[in-house]
Amino acid sequence: MAVHNALEALSLRPTVFLRSVWPWRSLAYLLCGVLIGWATVVAVLALLIAGTLLSVLVVGFAGFVAVVLSGIVVARLERRRLRLVDFADLPDPHVPVTAPGIRAWLRVRLREEVTWRELGYAALSAGLLCWMDALVIGGVGYTIIALLGAPWFIDDEPLSTSLPLTMLGVPLTVVLAYPITAWAGARAAMARAMLAPRTDERLVEVTRSRARLVDAFEVERRRIERDLHDGAQQRLVALSMQLGLARLELPDGSPAAEPIAAAHELAKQALTELRELIRGVHPQVLTGRGLAAAVGEVASTAPLPVDLDFALPGRLPPAVEITAYFVAVEALTNIAKHSGAARAAVTARLVRDRLLLEVRDDGRGGADPSTGSGLVGLADRAAVLDGTVTVSSPVGGPTVLRAEIPVAGAMTGESS
Repeated sequence: MAVHNALEALSLRPTVFLRSVWPWRSLAYLLCGVLIGWATVVAVLALLIAGTLLSVLVVGFAGFVAVVLSGIVVARLERRRLRLVDFADLPDPHVPVTAPGIRAWLRVRLREEVTWRELGYAALSAGLLCWMDALVIGGVGYTIIALLGAPWFIDDEPLSTSLPLTMLGVPLTVVLAYPITAWAGARAAMARAMLAPRTDERLVEVTRSRARLVDAFEVERRRIERDLHDGAQQRLVALSMQLGLARLELPDGSPAAEPIAAAHELAKQALTELRELIRGVHPQVLTGRGLAAAVGEVASTAPLPVDLDFALPGRLPPAVEITAYFVAVEALTNIAKHSGAARAAVTARLVRDRLLLEVRDDGRGGADPSTGSGLVGLADRAAVLDGTVTVSSPVGGPTVLRAEIPVAGAMTGESS
């Protein structure tokens, strides 16, 4: 049976438990708790006394901040020593500080809920738990010493009275391993409950991590788009021009005329495909002119008429524009491939700090996101910004795709 913490060790057979290291690890854990708790009391009292004696406001405030942040130190030590009686990992819930400098670090830490939770644990540990640790260790130690040393400590009693106490102390010493281990396990469970990352904290960090990954991905997309636009596309344009000039220079009936003409057409096709690829990676017009212009460019090349109705007061944040653009492009692509529609429409409104993007078509309907149409990916992309994508597509149509994306921060630019 694999044992992962002190409380689980109590369920072992007595012969196995008493021969294991768990009683000793529990005793070491409680001794560390006493030392850390008393050290915290001394440090906090010293900081408070120093802040009281020194009348300088800055020094007093620095002492207060140090007291608040002492919980971080105590919690870090607790996570390390918790490994004595609990093998399960207890991760640090603090978010990483990316900005340089002590001020940025303090600003982040003082705003975190976990910092104040750790301060509460430090206060509980120094004010109560360490004294209970000392009481358990002292009580067990006093009992063992009093019983085993009865013949030496009891002078007035005959040996026939004190010797049975000593004999009783031997098995009792073994039995006392159980309360030490039980209190150490309960103490560790209490620490884990107070110091473990909350579920919402983990979700927030996962969301932030996913948002950072998306941002990094968008930066890489822009770099690829820029390299293709400024490199490969320019070379293909030059190649197409050279082939066009070569066709003009060839005399009529030249044997090279047909291969040159074919190469010229292939170059033009490759240039067209590259332009489509660049627009799919990251459209230049989206960065330069905004969402309405970028969607309008896609609509102008769609194989069916697309009505546009954008009523936005200005440029949106880049992340919102990118997400909305790809939602619109994917929706129009699905309409052209699968819907059999004769007409489509794209509308965009800003309602209570949320961008409402709607793509509608008059096709046959029956769209199913689970068939791999790309709609699931759009929902995941919108979810990074805490947005949603919903599809209404009854059989016979119409199909309406609706995206709601929160708009963070102020908008800039002129009206679209």
